[in-house]
Amino acid sequence: MNDEIAKILEKAEKNPNFKTKLKSDPIAVLEEENEKSNPLLTDPWIYRIIVMSLGTAIILCIIFAFIIANYSSNDTPQILIAIGSAAVGALAGLLAPSPKQKE
Repeated sequence: MNDEIAKILEKAEKNPNFKTKLKSDPIAVLEEENEKSNPLLTDPWIYRIIVMSLGTAIILCIIFAFIIANYSSNDTPQILIAIGSAAVGALAGLLAPSPKQKE
């Protein structure tokens, strides 16, 4: 049996109010429980940490690219350009509103 279902059944056995709500409107209760179990929807620190990490990667790539360009006769390493570009794309994708939010 699914672990999530087992948790809901255990909660229904222990909490009579939850059991009554589950009987009266099971879909709403299950949707509410699903939202509670998804930390991406309930914990804002996950997004903050990811945004700060990507922002730091972007800033460090820019700083190191300028340092290498000023103190070296070589071109900027392609890995810095790749990491910086990937971090910018990831940050844009993370901060752009999803189609579900528009509805």
